[in-house]
Amino acid sequence: MGRLNKTKNQKKERAAAQHRSQEEYSTVPHSFVFHRGHIGKNLQQLILDVRRVMEPYTATNLKVRKKNTLKDFVAMAGPLGITHFLVFTKTPTTVNLKLFRLPGGPSLTFRVTQYSLIKDVVSSLKRHRMHEQQFTHHPLLILNNFGLQGMHIKVMASMFQNMFPSINVHRVNLNAIKRCVLISYDPDSQTLEFRHYSLKVVPVGMSKGLKKFLQEKFPNMSRLQDISELLVKDVALSESEAEQDGSHNITELPQAYAGRGNMKSEQSAVRLTEIGPRMRLQLVKVEEGLGQGNVLYHSFIHKTEQEIQEALARKEEKLQLKAERRQKQEADVERKKGQRAAHRKKSLEGIKKKKQQAEGGDSDAEDPGLQEDQNADEPSEDDDTEYYRQEVGEEPDEDLFPQSAKRKRGHGQPMKPRKRGKYSRSGEDQNPAPGGTSPKVKHRKIPRPRQGWQPRNSPGLRKQQQQQQDARQPGRARNAKRKQAQRPGQQRGSKPQGARRQGRPGLLRKQVPKGKGAFRKQRRPGRKGLA
Repeated sequence: MGRLNKTKNQKKERAAAQHRSQEEYSTVPHSFVFHRGHIGKNLQQLILDVRRVMEPYTATNLKVRKKNTLKDFVAMAGPLGITHFLVFTKTPTTVNLKLFRLPGGPSLTFRVTQYSLIKDVVSSLKRHRMHEQQFTHHPLLILNNFGLQGMHIKVMASMFQNMFPSINVHRVNLNAIKRCVLISYDPDSQTLEFRHYSLKVVPVGMSKGLKKFLQEKFPNMSRLQDISELLVKDVALSESEAEQDGSHNITELPQAYAGRGNMKSEQSAVRLTEIGPRMRLQLVKVEEGLGQGNVLYHSFIHKTEQEIQEALARKEEKLQLKAERRQKQEADVERKKGQRAAHRKKSLEGIKKKKQQAEGGDSDAEDPGLQEDQNADEPSEDDDTEYYRQEVGEEPDEDLFPQSAKRKRGHGQPMKPRKRGKYSRSGEDQNPAPGGTSPKVKHRKIPRPRQGWQPRNSPGLRKQQQQQQDARQPGRARNAKRKQAQRPGQQRGSKPQGARRQGRPGLLRKQVPKGKGAFRKQRRPGRKGLA
């Protein structure tokens, strides 16, 4: 059985390989491919296809929400090492592609005049060649016709070169090159052709039958007399298998390439198969910064030098005003901080001073609320019973102020409000408990009456109202007294017949018989055989 633990050298080699891969991964450019605004289904699929082209150094599963802004992506680009943004937008008439170089620009805006998806390109081929292993390595960038004079052409070439990792010709591994991206510039129409190809290398200098034999695809040899005919002559093959090679695609391999017959220092043919997507781009403008700087080049709008200077002056003035507002805001913030600190310091000093006065003051000072001729144990002059006696001129009922005589409070003690009980008994129901203690009865506190006020049911007020009524209508009062005296079977002050009985519930309930036959069912009278 082999050893489970790795040796010391194996651990060192693995750690060194991981370190090299991390350094290599951090030095290569990375990109975000996303959209802004509302787009259609086809444009969403084009974004996924462009992400496929930029693999493996791109965010394949990047999720974009409506509330995300460009500042959000810029904030996340720094920690993740993102160097380029490819942003697609859509208007009612055109589709635009914007390329941003982080962190300071420039920004290029292209108009996508035509595009084709991967599924459209692959469906048009008779034999397509695309597999997942091709996307484990970055594609090879090929630029065509970018040597022309022009500032915007040089900016475009520099932008595309920095989007893909650079290749060292002397140290490159040929087996890592599986794809290529071709960007060709047409000076007549001033458009760019964007193509994506799959790369394949096959040996040359031998018959097609031998190629089939090396690729383990055995041809039909029923028509051959000898095996030498397969090596010397070409076996009749189908037209789809016939491929023409020439000086345009034949090269000598400096390394051994993956595949049958691709040996070092041997001639092989490089064949390209388009796998998509395909785009035709037209440059609209070049800007400084991330879409907010000066316009360096515009394809449709041309300004004079004077107009450019005026625009720069206006922009410089806006920036200056913005800086002044920022300085003023910072000064206001500092001033408010100083005011808060001074106010806090002053408040603390006042609190400290008050504490010192309270500690050093005279604790035997006389209470100003307590008068000389009044004792704390004596009842107050504002007692409800005394006030009622003075105003009404009669003694109050016992149940009107039941606790006024018992409860005495000092002048300086606050009066605590009492809650009224849910079930309060009147003075008639206050019977002493069996143990000799009277039950606690809760009464509602009567508010302090105003000057000249009398209780509604007080005897003095009722007598006064009756006298006033008799004085106004003397005849009506005599008739009412006469009718009351003529009522038969009713005494004065008694309740009328049919009045509702009042009392505790359950006093007049039907008595249930108790005993052995209390719940026995009674027999109906009049039936036969029953007594």
